[in-house]
Amino acid sequence: MEAVKNPLGYKPVKSLLITFSIPAIVSCLINSIYNIVDQIFIGQGVGYLGNAATTVAFPIMTIILAFGTLIGAGSSAYASIKLGEKKEEEAERTICNAFLFTIIVSIILVILGLIFLKPLLSLFGATENIMPYAIDYTSIILIGTPFNLISIVFSNLARTDGHPRLSMYGMLIGAILNTILDPIYIFVFHWGVTGAAIATITSQIISAVVLVQYFIRPSKNPNHMRLKLSYMKMDFRRIGSFLTLGISSGITQSVACIMQVVMNNSLVYYGNQNPIGGDVALSAMGIVMKIAMIMAAFGVGVGIGAQPILGFNKGAQKYDRILQTYKLAVIYATALIFIFWIICQLMPETIISIFGKENAEFTDFAVKCLRIYLFSIFFAGFQIVSTTYFQATGQPMKASILSMLRQLLLLIPLIIILPMFMGLDGILFSAPIADSASAVIVAFFIVPEIKKLKRLVNEKQLKESAETVN
Repeated sequence: MEAVKNPLGYKPVKSLLITFSIPAIVSCLINSIYNIVDQIFIGQGVGYLGNAATTVAFPIMTIILAFGTLIGAGSSAYASIKLGEKKEEEAERTICNAFLFTIIVSIILVILGLIFLKPLLSLFGATENIMPYAIDYTSIILIGTPFNLISIVFSNLARTDGHPRLSMYGMLIGAILNTILDPIYIFVFHWGVTGAAIATITSQIISAVVLVQYFIRPSKNPNHMRLKLSYMKMDFRRIGSFLTLGISSGITQSVACIMQVVMNNSLVYYGNQNPIGGDVALSAMGIVMKIAMIMAAFGVGVGIGAQPILGFNKGAQKYDRILQTYKLAVIYATALIFIFWIICQLMPETIISIFGKENAEFTDFAVKCLRIYLFSIFFAGFQIVSTTYFQATGQPMKASILSMLRQLLLLIPLIIILPMFMGLDGILFSAPIADSASAVIVAFFIVPEIKKLKRLVNEKQLKESAETVN
């Protein structure tokens, strides 16, 4: 198969980016909705303690997501580059190794998670009032880990295989089922947070089945990657290669987990020194963090949509298409997040009310969190796409540094330091400062890269012109 026969190498970049990004955005939104739907119904049916339990459980879910994105983004980026280099068999062996590695990792996570569940929840900020709800919810979520990981990994690989809509449909079916089952289990069966967790893992099972069956069934198109028994052999060299490319995505989620732990414990500590109390502070910020996930999903979705285009054209040495893809991706991601940001700033009370209206104190603090904490989040699109660029073009070191930048190097220190002087408000102001500062630092990384791409484009054009003359 020649590179030009793959649409990633010759179709207009704008239409490709839209085609790949829309399903990716929908998939990311759906992934966020799994948690948010639970939080909405739990808030209405159980109360703010139930919502606080999902906030405490969220770091565990982020750890699972970290491994999913590490394997999924890494294997997807590696397979894209191999396809661009016209090494289709290498790409197929990659997805088989990704599948085997996912199964092994998921089993380890389930065992360790259940053994150390209570200590972990305590570490993540569970108070005496929240702990029973958190144990009921998180123990069931952990059991669904294999299906959750498979869904994440194969949704990435489906996009690389040229079927971004399949990734969207697989996640969409699960989300619809989750939305239907949540109210039934919570309000009809009165299962509370346990019912919400059962609804979630049932939905993840369905999503995993839909995605895996695509890679199992035969295809008449020889260009499509497939799971083959003959390739189901652990190749640690290949696994190491794609994990290296996926490490920036894994770091992003791992750092997010650390940030959530620091955030949860700070909210409880400084919230208890405030009239609103630690439980209310934890629950309110949990809602705001889920809203932030939705906003970030637009940037992540565009980045995911751009990844196979960037990776393929890197392998094919089509530098003009790489440059065009990056520029359009930054514009789209920033514009989408900015639109949602405007809505949040104009209608915070309406958005918060979706998650329950237990008391005015809770609502007022949640609105304050929404306005301040997310004040500069529109910079996220530029940061996410830039990190994806370095990952997709085989520059894992730069991608890893940028992945750690916003949360580990800036946000976490600010969450620790600012409350010493500003109390609970210091936690809220930490995010806009981190977002603004990280955007400036990312620019120092990406500007030289853009200049390099322009130089390579010019050199290639001159070379082609000289060959035409000769």
